[in-house]
Amino acid sequence: MIKFAFDRVFSFLGIAFLLPLFLGIAIWIVIDSRGGIFFVQERVGLKGRHFGLLKFRTMFPLSEQHGKLTVGAKDPRVTSAGYFLRKYKLDELPQLWNVLIADMSFVGPRPEVPEYVALYSEEQWKVLQVRPGITDEASIAYFEESELLSKSADPRKTYIEEVMPAKLKMNLEYLKRRSYIRDLEVIAKTLKRIIS
Repeated sequence: MIKFAFDRVFSFLGIAFLLPLFLGIAIWIVIDSRGGIFFVQERVGLKGRHFGLLKFRTMFPLSEQHGKLTVGAKDPRVTSAGYFLRKYKLDELPQLWNVLIADMSFVGPRPEVPEYVALYSEEQWKVLQVRPGITDEASIAYFEESELLSKSADPRKTYIEEVMPAKLKMNLEYLKRRSYIRDLEVIAKTLKRIIS
């Protein structure tokens, strides 16, 4: 209950405080390339419920038709503004709205797309017992995930067979030891990683 209240209050305050930044980013995206300001992607959340995860658009329209994974710092589908937004994780800020409406939490297993959730084992499905988060320990460990995948001859296979199982293992460990203090530590680690 405390976590739920924390998420609602601080997501609202975050949106209110960051509104000028949101407007600035929105204008930059519009000037930089054609397409909408936001990108909504179907993800799987609490108890397997599908929802629309909100991000600032960082790719050219219809880019997802060529694959859901972003590979390397120079993925040609990423816009000029998108490179900067992705580098500093600013594209994730609209997910404060997802937190406010209770689709997500600040801390929890990152929500996956249905295509990859369909590959979960029975044990891995346990990560869907909690509300997904904007950040988690796996996100910190794989902060440079796109760079890692860029070195693979088959990024999708590498993600499915190596990266995703490793992240899910970390998320399952989180479920065993989660606490309010640990969530605050994850938030602090995330902010430190972004600005470092």
